[in-house]
Amino acid sequence: MAADYIEDKERKTPNPDETKGLKFVLRALSYKNYRLYFGGQGISLIGTWMQVIAMSWLVYRMTNSALLLGVVGFISQIPHLFIAPFAGVLVDRWNRHRILIVTQILSTLQAAILAVLVLTHKIAIWHIFPLGLFLGIVNAVDAPTRQSFIVHMVDKKDLGNAIALNSAMFNGARLVGPTLAGIMIAAVGEGVCFLMNAISFLAVIWALLLMDMPPFRPEKNTSHIFHDLKEGFNYAFGSLTIRAILVQVSFISLVGMSYVVLMPIFAQDILHGGPKALGVLMAGVGIGALFGALFLASRKATGGLLKMIAIAGMIFGGSLVVFSFSRSLPLALGIMIFSGFGMMAQMVSCNTVIQTIVDDDKRGRVLSFYTMSFMGISPFGNLLMGGMANWLGAPRSLFIGGLGCILVAMLYFQRLPMLQNDVKVIMAKFTKSVEKTGINNDS
Repeated sequence: MAADYIEDKERKTPNPDETKGLKFVLRALSYKNYRLYFGGQGISLIGTWMQVIAMSWLVYRMTNSALLLGVVGFISQIPHLFIAPFAGVLVDRWNRHRILIVTQILSTLQAAILAVLVLTHKIAIWHIFPLGLFLGIVNAVDAPTRQSFIVHMVDKKDLGNAIALNSAMFNGARLVGPTLAGIMIAAVGEGVCFLMNAISFLAVIWALLLMDMPPFRPEKNTSHIFHDLKEGFNYAFGSLTIRAILVQVSFISLVGMSYVVLMPIFAQDILHGGPKALGVLMAGVGIGALFGALFLASRKATGGLLKMIAIAGMIFGGSLVVFSFSRSLPLALGIMIFSGFGMMAQMVSCNTVIQTIVDDDKRGRVLSFYTMSFMGISPFGNLLMGGMANWLGAPRSLFIGGLGCILVAMLYFQRLPMLQNDVKVIMAKFTKSVEKTGINNDS
């Protein structure tokens, strides 16, 4: 894989004592800007997960429809398919720091409107559709910006660790947020969850404002946005490794990631646990995902991540298959831990490989295609899974989705030698270019 063949000529052989322990696992936090981002985003993500759970429960409580759960998920995520590619072009041109501040402010506004509507008992199902679409548009710009912004906060030698810690933060919030949401929904209703999410965004906005960022000097770019978009597309899909990763992520997003749509049905109708059970299940995913992210953050080197993508995909698909047969909450919780581990190990590995081999001037566009594959395809999975659940039932639908994840992981595994050789060639060219120009890649 990419990192299997990275030879950093500037980096000294690390002291063995420096490559173990908590300090090594958390090494990206030695950068001030990343610490600010990590703390602010961590608080904000707890609120975000509370809103995700509250929204699912609100829709199911109001409609009792698995199909409408899928429709709401579709509307809130479909902008990633159409907006993210253009957002990637803008991310490569504009100040990423300022873009993030704007997207966080707009997300705050959306959560506040939802809170007011629910707390005043004015909410109707038709309100959820435009508000979900608005947030989807904001997130379609925010996601590739956040992914591309990480490289501005840490040295490239610690980029993989920062990505893994970012995922650990995301899933630590997934652990806390759904649990709080389950408690709050049962005690005071969904509206408080939306309000807490709106307030939580203030933490990340404040953190972004406190960062010491160098002056932004935009490069003069007279090319048309469609020209840059085409250039990024040709670059991403002309790379054997990036193309293989994007295809696999797209398929798993279609048949696997949409399992979230079915969680309210399992919690209410199959496990008979109500909103607290939903919070417990999503917390289980968070626990497993947190372990997966920390496992990758603790690795001394990034070698073997191409193989990890396939293995993690099989773990994720297999856990969905087993979960489809579960009828007790403790067993379901245990299975969801494995599901979270497999899902996160795969996504962190995919992200790290792409960010390691991509050219800096195309980073925003390539990561926008990654976002499109991950989030843009997911809406169709939500519709597919919601429709299948109406027809076949939630357990059978999840069983089929899990089998699909296993199949695509096996097909990817068959191409592994070709991908490893492709990355070896990419990194050899990169190393030769660095030596020729005398540029320190860690700067």
